[in-house]
Amino acid sequence: MVLGSWRERARRLSFVQYASGKHPLLPKSSKNAANEALASCRSAFLAVALFSALVNVLMLTGSIYMLQVYDRVLPSRSVPTLVALSLIVAALFILLGVFDWLRQRILSRVGVELDRRLGGPVLGAILSGQLRGTPGGSQLSRDLDSVRGFLSGIGPMTLFDLPWIPLYVGLCFILHPYLGWTLVGGAAILLVLALLTEILSRRPSADVARSGGERAALIEAVRRNAEAVAALGMGQRITRLFERINDRHVTSNLGAADVTNGLGGISKVIRFMLQSAMLGVGAWLVMHDQASSGVMIASSILSSRALAPIELAISSWRPFIGARQAWRRLQLALVAVEEAPQVAPDRPTQRLTLDHVFVAPPGSQTPTVKDVGFTLEAGQGLAVIGPSASGKSTLARTLVGVWPVQRGSLRLDGATLNQWPEETRGAIIGYMPQDVQLFAGTIAENIARFDPAMSEEAVRDAAKAAGAYDLIVGLHKGFETPIGEAGGVLSGGQRQRIALARALYRDPFLVVLDEPNASLDADGDAALTAAIAGVRARGGIVVVVAHRPSALASINQVLILADGQVQAFGPKEEVLRKSLVGKPGMSDIVPSTPKIVMTADARG
Repeated sequence: MVLGSWRERARRLSFVQYASGKHPLLPKSSKNAANEALASCRSAFLAVALFSALVNVLMLTGSIYMLQVYDRVLPSRSVPTLVALSLIVAALFILLGVFDWLRQRILSRVGVELDRRLGGPVLGAILSGQLRGTPGGSQLSRDLDSVRGFLSGIGPMTLFDLPWIPLYVGLCFILHPYLGWTLVGGAAILLVLALLTEILSRRPSADVARSGGERAALIEAVRRNAEAVAALGMGQRITRLFERINDRHVTSNLGAADVTNGLGGISKVIRFMLQSAMLGVGAWLVMHDQASSGVMIASSILSSRALAPIELAISSWRPFIGARQAWRRLQLALVAVEEAPQVAPDRPTQRLTLDHVFVAPPGSQTPTVKDVGFTLEAGQGLAVIGPSASGKSTLARTLVGVWPVQRGSLRLDGATLNQWPEETRGAIIGYMPQDVQLFAGTIAENIARFDPAMSEEAVRDAAKAAGAYDLIVGLHKGFETPIGEAGGVLSGGQRQRIALARALYRDPFLVVLDEPNASLDADGDAALTAAIAGVRARGGIVVVVAHRPSALASINQVLILADGQVQAFGPKEEVLRKSLVGKPGMSDIVPSTPKIVMTADARG
């Protein structure tokens, strides 16, 4: 299980099934950060549309110039007319370049603005998905990059140019109906090719997204479990597995590229043939005195300009489909039901109450915590013990609001956790997970939970409460010591001491510690005992998930779990003294003496 269920995770994070249209899971009464960000750029898109109109009108400059040169300048041999026309054309081409540059610049900044506005919501969606058991971080991040990259390319400008094709077709009809119908025929063929590109590239593009998600999920799993992969000799096997997945991804990419490149090549050939056809029809009209030489050349230029957006659209169809699918995935991920402004309850000071609580892991309907109920008063400490897979860590995650209550209620002073806004709730809860994770930054930043209003005094107090003050000041930069990615420069025991200080920052009312002494030495155990006693002394509540007996030194209450159900709850001495012999499976968890109890519990 080193890599976990990465296949299932990859399947979930691809979201390909939502890429073909508006999904019914998007509630009508909800707001969407993606749509709101796009709406905020409406004025920019209007400016791009205006500049595109000017660009397409100015694109007529070359055709008009050729028409005038062939029909006026050459017959009259007027050099002043030629010079004047050339100067006017030069000025118009300069304006064309300026307007084209402006719309490119605006679209690039639209992409950047969307990235800025959606960066935070995307991170929130990644975090929310991880907690719900549907991680899609790498996919959502790539989706945002895909949308920004598309907006910075030629694709959007092509879409803004497409509505102007009728202008060029209409001008060709004005020059002569035969020229107009020739252009219409060529345009119809290219439009059919564009439609085929949409149909034929849809499935390969979906396969690319799916295989890319699988590959990214495997890479992330290997990165997180690099030590286990190396120690267990799994490197070659994982490499072969990656090669198979990567081969599918490369094959999918090749299939999608073959569709777009093949149809793009056909469209280019058709456009060249159509230009020649326009010249041929124009020549025929000239020979029959139905058009001038200038009309022949001008119509050829007009046809080239009319069909260029279609050809570019076909060649850019793959990134367009990718960006469209990415945007729909972002829309689905960033949907959020509007919430009315709430008045948060007061900071809790009295008790924690669980009443018939059932909890199921994200993505599952089967509860792993079943009908758990107890009450802790301010100043009390609870140890949760039991065999492996008994629901201890599930209960810890539920107490801090990471996993929601399926049935029943969890309250602090009568208020449920969701009555406090996220940041307010975080200030009244301290949590140290079993798998300690720190962030790249300084020790002070990690202890302060990256609070922009970090209090130096509060950081020092938290470090002292965790017994980590001397450890920290002994480092080469003290509290300003960079710890690297995931705290890589620290030992396991040091990371746990820093994480304990983070849990104690600003004296939270409820402190939940999951296996807090797993990597601690004797000094660390003593510091942990003092920290638990300190929380209780100031009127807080401590819940400790423990296997080692040293964690129970400052605890006065014990809860025994087995198969997600409460087997015993009450004062520590009473619960540990009671004989549970005769209850199926419990005599091995808590024997008659505390010392043997905890040794047996450690086996669990």
